[in-house]
Amino acid sequence: PAFSPPCCPLLEADAGGQEPPLAGSSPLTSSHPGPAPWEDQARRAGPEGVLACCFPWGSSFLKCLIFLSNFVFSLLSLLALAIGLWGLAVKGSLGSSWGGPLPADPMLGLVLGGLAFSAVSLAGCLGALCENAFLLRCFSGGILAFLVLEAVAGALVVAFWGQLQDDLEHVLRMAITDYQDDPDLCFLIDQVQLGLQCCGVASYQDWQRNLYFNCSSPGVQACSLPASCCIDPWEDGASVNDQCGFGALGLDEDAAQRVVHLEGCGPPLLQWLRSNIWAAGGYAIVVVVVQGAELLLATQLVRALAVHKRAAEREGLGPLPESHSLVTAV
Repeated sequence: PAFSPPCCPLLEADAGGQEPPLAGSSPLTSSHPGPAPWEDQARRAGPEGVLACCFPWGSSFLKCLIFLSNFVFSLLSLLALAIGLWGLAVKGSLGSSWGGPLPADPMLGLVLGGLAFSAVSLAGCLGALCENAFLLRCFSGGILAFLVLEAVAGALVVAFWGQLQDDLEHVLRMAITDYQDDPDLCFLIDQVQLGLQCCGVASYQDWQRNLYFNCSSPGVQACSLPASCCIDPWEDGASVNDQCGFGALGLDEDAAQRVVHLEGCGPPLLQWLRSNIWAAGGYAIVVVVVQGAELLLATQLVRALAVHKRAAEREGLGPLPESHSLVTAV
C-alpha cells in the first residue's frame, strides 16, 4: 500500500487512476533528496489531498467556513462602527476632536473596536476567498492579538475584582455629582435606577450631592429627583414625566415613598454584578473558543497553500504567487 501521513490517508491513486510508486524507505530514514512522500502524494492527489490530512471534507468547505464566519463578523463590526460614529456625531464629539485631544467618550471605544474587528474580519474574508496567504497571516495575527488582549483584560478583572466591588459606591457617587454634565453618565444612571428600581447610592438622599438637585440650589430642580427615581415615571403615559420627582427631597419618608424609591442602588447593583459574573465569564469563554477555532482554520489553510505551492514548484511550474489558488492550479 502507498504511504500516507499519520493523520489520515490521502488518495491512493493519481488523477489518471494509476497507483503512485512506493517509497523506497520510510520518511524518517529516507536518505535521497526530494519531496517528502506525503507531499509527493499531496501533489498527485491534487488540491483536495493537501487539506485531506486534517480536514477530510476538503478545502472548499474550509474556505467557505472561514469566509462566511468572517463575513458575519465583518457586518457586526461595521454596524458597531456606524453606531459609534453616529453617537459621536449626535453629541458633537466628532467635529470638535479634530486637531485636539481625543474625547473621553464611550462611543470612541465603540468606533475603535469596530474599526479593528472589521479590518481583521475583512482580511479573513478576502484571504479565504482569494486564497491569499498574506491576508490570512494578517488575519491570524489580528486574532492572536485579540486573544492576548482578552487574556490580559480577564486577568485584570480577576485580580482587581474585590477592589472593583469596594469602589462601586464611590463611582456611583461621582456619577451622581456629574449627572447633568455628562450625557453618558446621565443615561447610565437612569438605566440603573429604572432597572433595579432604586434611587441614589445608599438612599435617595444621596442626590443632595448634586448641585442642581440640592435643596439649597436656586434652580427650578432644587429638592427634586430624576424621573428615573419615580415609582411610576410614565404615570400611565407614553413618555416619561420629567417632573414626577419634583420636590421629593423635601418630603418626609412616608410621603416620599409613595412617589419615589427610597432604597439606594449600591447593594442591589453589587448583588446583580455578583449573580451575573459567571454568565459574563461563559460568554467570554465562548468568544475565545470561536476566535481560537478561526485561528486554527486559518492556520491550516495557510499551511495547505504553502504545501501546494512547494509541490507545484518542484513539479517545474516555477515560483507561484501568494494568492495562487488550490483549485485553479489543478
